[in-house]
Amino acid sequence: MQDIDARGKPCPKPVMMAKKALEKTDGNFRILLDSRVSVENVRRFLESQSCNVSITEETQGTFILVCSQPSETTKETVNVDYINLQPNSGSKKINVLVTSNVLGSSDEELGEVLMKGFLSTLASSDVNCGTIALMNGGVLLALPENSASESLRALETKGWRVLVCGTCTNHYGITDRIAAGSISNMFEITESLLDADNTLTVP
Repeated sequence: MQDIDARGKPCPKPVMMAKKALEKTDGNFRILLDSRVSVENVRRFLESQSCNVSITEETQGTFILVCSQPSETTKETVNVDYINLQPNSGSKKINVLVTSNVLGSSDEELGEVLMKGFLSTLASSDVNCGTIALMNGGVLLALPENSASESLRALETKGWRVLVCGTCTNHYGITDRIAAGSISNMFEITESLLDADNTLTVP
């Protein structure tokens, strides 16, 4: 039985690792976790896919979650009901407008973690490619020292357009330091966002 070590991984990485394991194995594997929140999230995901799940707590706060034998029908439709990350040629085109380098406003440190988690999850998904437009503080996500830039580059590799507002980078004095996406303008960004069935604004 394959072991997957998801200890120390930030949300939602453990769930994404469980999803990948479910797709690439016979449905029998163990996941090592060190957070009760992660345990609950992974358990709910696997049970949503009709898997059998058992959990034991080891010493020093390590949890072992054992997944066993989903049906073949479930494996073919993995993750559709829990979170729709499967490719669908008939699905609507959705673009994303990011206006801050944090998600939410109550706690900036938490907001940074949440924003990076959102982009990382998007980069790990198989949704249809669209455009991500970074404006205002969102352009700070494209700086090389911001780990979110890795997710932005991964999105570009998968076919997403990442447009970075040039007026905004000039305002922050970072135009020559942008490490992901292409410097753009309001006209191109507006046209790109309008050319979609829906636009998601974050935050």
